Amino acid sequence: MFPILMQTIQRDSAICFPMLGNLTINPPSYFTVFGKNIYFYGVIIGLGFILGMLYCARRSREFGLKPDDVYDLMIWLIPFSIIGARLYYVLFELENYLRHPAEIFAIREGGLAIYGGIIAGILVIWAVSRKKKVPVAAFLDLVVFGLLIGQIIGRWGNFMNREAFGAETEIFCRMGLIAPDGSSIYVHPTFLYESLWNLGILIFLIWFTKKGKRRYDGQCLLLYFLLYGLGRAWIEGLRTDSLYIGGSNIRVSQALSLVLAVISLAVLLYQSRRPHPPEALFVNRVAAAEEAAGEKAEENKEN
Repeated sequence: MFPILMQTIQRDSAICFPMLGNLTINPPSYFTVFGKNIYFYGVIIGLGFILGMLYCARRSREFGLKPDDVYDLMIWLIPFSIIGARLYYVLFELENYLRHPAEIFAIREGGLAIYGGIIAGILVIWAVSRKKKVPVAAFLDLVVFGLLIGQIIGRWGNFMNREAFGAETEIFCRMGLIAPDGSSIYVHPTFLYESLWNLGILIFLIWFTKKGKRRYDGQCLLLYFLLYGLGRAWIEGLRTDSLYIGGSNIRVSQALSLVLAVISLAVLLYQSRRPHPPEALFVNRVAAAEEAAGEKAEENKEN
C-alpha cells in the first residue's frame, strides 16, 4: 500500500500531526514573483547559508580569523557546495539522469545530497585557507557552526516539498501525508529528526567552545563528524528515498556516516592521549603575535 500511496503524494498534499490534535496544514511549496515560481526549498536553504555565514563571522575572532575571511570564503563556498551536493546526488542516480540529462540541472526540483556539499566545501576551505595562509583545521572548526545552522534550517525545505520523510509508523510524533483522493499515510518526519539532532549538536559545540574545552584545531570538526555521523546513520535507516550503492541494499549516506563516525572517534581518542599546549592553538598564536606587535609598536613610540 505504501508505494501506491507514495505515487499520489504531491508538493501540495496536506500535512497533519496527530500529536497536535490532528492539526492539518497545507503550506505552499512555492510563491510567484513576476510570473516566476520561487520555491521555498531554495529560499530556506539560502536563508540557512546566510544565517550560518553571519554566525561564523560573529565568532571568527575566537578561532583566530577575521569576519572578512568568512565573507571571502562564502563567495566561493556557496556555489561550489551546491554544485557538489547536486553532483553527488546525480552520480548515485546516474542511470536515471543519463536517460533524462536535462534534469541534471533541475535543482529547483530538489535532489541535493549534504555529503556532496560537505566534500566540496572542505576542498574550497582548503584552497581558501592556503591562499590566506591560515590553518585549514581552524577554518573548518569555525565553518562547522555555519554548516549546522544551514542544516537545521535547510531541512525545513524538505518539509515544504513533502520529501525526505521515513517509512510508515504509528509513533507518537508521526506526520500524516494526505493524498488528493483523501487517502493518507503516517510516516516518520525524518527531516524533523535530523533538524533537531543537528540543533543538539550545535548547542553542544557552542557550550564546548564557550567553556574553553577546545584544545586543538580540528577538534570541533571531528566532534561534528562523530555526532552527525551517528545521528545520520540512524535517521537514514528510517528514510524511504535513500541513495544506494549500485544495485546493493547498502545506503550510501548510512555507510558513509558510519565510516566517518568511526574514523572521527579513533582520531579523537588518539588526540586525547597527546599533549596539546594552549599556545599551539591558532587563535592563541594570533593573540600572541598581536601582543608582540603591540609591544614593539610601544617601544618604537618611546624611542
